[in-house]
Amino acid sequence: MPYFDAASAVPLHPVARQALQASLDEGWADPARLHREGRRARLLLDAAREAAAEAVGCRPDELVFTTSGTRAVHTGMAGALAGRRRAGQHLIVSSVEHSCVLHAAERHEADGGTVTRVGVDRGGAVDAGEFADGLRADTALACLQSANHEVGTVQPVAEVAEACRSAGVPLLVDAAQSLAWGPVDGAWSLLAASAHKWGGPAGIGLLAVRKGVRFSPPGPSDERESGRAPGFENIPAAVAAAASLRAVRAEAAAEAARLRELTGRIRARVPELLTDVEVVGDPERRLPGIVTFSCLYVDGEALLHELDRAGFSVSSGSSCTSSTLMPSHVLKAMGVLSEGNVRVSLPAGTAAEDVEAFLDALPRVVSSVRAQLGAPAADEERGRGPAAGGELVVDTLGRRCPIPVIELAKVIGDVPVGGVVRVLSDDEAARLDVPAWCEMRGQRYLGEEPEPRGGVAYLVRRER
Repeated sequence: MPYFDAASAVPLHPVARQALQASLDEGWADPARLHREGRRARLLLDAAREAAAEAVGCRPDELVFTTSGTRAVHTGMAGALAGRRRAGQHLIVSSVEHSCVLHAAERHEADGGTVTRVGVDRGGAVDAGEFADGLRADTALACLQSANHEVGTVQPVAEVAEACRSAGVPLLVDAAQSLAWGPVDGAWSLLAASAHKWGGPAGIGLLAVRKGVRFSPPGPSDERESGRAPGFENIPAAVAAAASLRAVRAEAAAEAARLRELTGRIRARVPELLTDVEVVGDPERRLPGIVTFSCLYVDGEALLHELDRAGFSVSSGSSCTSSTLMPSHVLKAMGVLSEGNVRVSLPAGTAAEDVEAFLDALPRVVSSVRAQLGAPAADEERGRGPAAGGELVVDTLGRRCPIPVIELAKVIGDVPVGGVVRVLSDDEAARLDVPAWCEMRGQRYLGEEPEPRGGVAYLVRRER
């Protein structure tokens, strides 16, 4: 069964498995002790730190191992903000950061700090100039991911890092998605990553803090890992993480070229195979293995289940697959369609025939899900004739995506050109999907109005 969710996690790399087993036998002792077993454990930990630091592009004494990538991000943000509290309490982040960054930003805001969230274009990239404009005299920290985890867009880290350096503001980079492919360029100050993204064991991350960065470790002081990751070091996991990172880096150039060709094939073929589909993310500045697209008139959860039954494990940013019923914050920030979203992230070694099998199955699966939901065919959108008065109300209150857009599509032809359809919905995804539908179908989105019965009325004017 092809596994196409590498952006979430990948299986343990064979090199990591071997290193983990060996270090379980040799690295169990306390590396702070001077006896033979302790010295052996210390040697293993130091070697792992040196290997990881070489891959990151920092000094060994600038890098510590943490219990996860999320912990690395939270420790890095909290430590840098505390270390620079005299400079101010302003934090700047992009609107498409991983949720662990955004949650930390919300906490900072709740504690009295201020946060600027820099928007992105429809490809998911920040503008380096706009990011630089957000830097202020009281900015304590800036955060920018190296590449987006949902759509694969690579961010202009080097340009932003230079702007931050000129302003005297440290930049924290979340490099979880990109570190397997190479070091992060630019004069960044802090960097966080997670080993399970590149084939290391789960439960181990890394945090690099450059010398000279003002940093105050959160929580009580601890003697281990420079006080930045308290507790007994997980030496076997650290050794396995460093070994697997070195192994994937050795194959990164060749594998990146191969996966880029496969994802490029998906980007090109999906619009040919499906109607009413939007491929999202930057077409050029993107990670090799990630491609994302959204389908009109499709329930994301149903689509993932059907693809799973067909033998393909993928992910989605659709609100239909979320317990919160909220669309992906990344897709929302980009202003693209969220319903029927599919993220395909190919792991190293993905076979070309598996990608072809996916492309062969995809039209059948999407058609099946659309039929189950009663989605209109393209010619049905012309409607049966104009509605009296030139305005029509579609009540979808209490119904989840993609129903509001499906019902809109069914009746758009029932108003004359210039007429208006009012779509009533209390589904948060409609705020993103109705405008996206209008852009895809050549209709005019007029905005929204409060609905007295609850929810929102989305106004669409028929243009053709």
